[in-house]
Amino acid sequence: MTTAQTQELDVQPTPLALLLLGREADPRSERGVECPGDLPSPSDPDLVERARAAKAKLGDKVFVLGHHYQRDEVIQFADVTGDSFKLARDAAARPEAEYIVFCGVHFMAESADILTSDAQKVVLPDLAAGCSMADMATAEQVAECWDVLTEAGVADQVVPVSYMNSSADIKAFTGRHGGTICTSSNAQRALEWAFQQGEKVLFLPDQHLGRNTAVRDMGMSLDDCVVYNPHRPNGGLTAEELRAAKMILWRGHCSVHGRFSLDSVNDVRERIPGVNVLVHPECRHEVVAAADLVGSTEYIIRALEEAPAGSKWAIGTELNLVRRLANRFAPEGKEIVFLDRTVCFCSTMNRIDLPHLVWALESLAEGNLVNRIEVDRETEAYAKQALERMLALP
Repeated sequence: MTTAQTQELDVQPTPLALLLLGREADPRSERGVECPGDLPSPSDPDLVERARAAKAKLGDKVFVLGHHYQRDEVIQFADVTGDSFKLARDAAARPEAEYIVFCGVHFMAESADILTSDAQKVVLPDLAAGCSMADMATAEQVAECWDVLTEAGVADQVVPVSYMNSSADIKAFTGRHGGTICTSSNAQRALEWAFQQGEKVLFLPDQHLGRNTAVRDMGMSLDDCVVYNPHRPNGGLTAEELRAAKMILWRGHCSVHGRFSLDSVNDVRERIPGVNVLVHPECRHEVVAAADLVGSTEYIIRALEEAPAGSKWAIGTELNLVRRLANRFAPEGKEIVFLDRTVCFCSTMNRIDLPHLVWALESLAEGNLVNRIEVDRETEAYAKQALERMLALP
């Protein structure tokens, strides 16, 4: 039904209908996130012994990776913990491990498969553990975007830079078009490299990391940035806007970090005098601008390790990590709280629970390969090019 037809019938499209049509935006809506106010209850304690037994039976054949945002019940079985790229590199550094069990989300397991040898098999305990941010940029949408840039006469000036939190298809697109991958800790170096190659950057898929790096870290203005919306014709941008822009930001965001608002920062400062606000660069620009410190997951951990005893911190990142850090540093008198009053965790990351991990480990111990993540050869080749450009950054 067209807009004209709805007007003739005196019917007004609902906000949801407009959102689905790509004509409106709901900044408070985050896919893949539920906020019940607390984390799920711990799994059956008997599963702990089963996990230990299966892992012991596998021995050096298995290497378990645990992302910082995983539940404690899962993290206890991780051989190494870290952010997505660190874990993928750790997997590649263990060629003797036949099985890489990645306790994270789908794009992370893809990256591990790209960086490990053909003899290694990457397993994701729950195939439903995806990433809403990565899902916000599909290969078809990005190809259409490139067509729009070509029609505007700017494609030959554009270098794609894709965040690690993207699918293998998007990494391959980036490699195919001479671009590089970045993490939240090296985004500035990646952008500096990209601007040496071309006049503009197409930043995928997290608009906030791209904007914050360009404006906060590199001195660009907000006017230098435009947002490409894949749900609108030509991305909702004119050819003139594309020609004038330096940063073409994909309209994507993290479902957890996107929740934090300027009100969250103001509220916690009022509630906790002297608090230090420390946030991830995936947060909105106004939140990053109002924070005391901004940095990657690894940066957040280091900052709290080095913080003086008795200091107070409000952390704008995923709840599992914040709670783990709060418990870790409580004996030192460090007060660490979640930035927002609404307690929220990454529900897709939390799909990797102890029952799924036990099932995966026991299946492998019995000789049954389950939930293997395997990237096709062509996609892997181009994605690896983009990753290797990142590894070569100064």
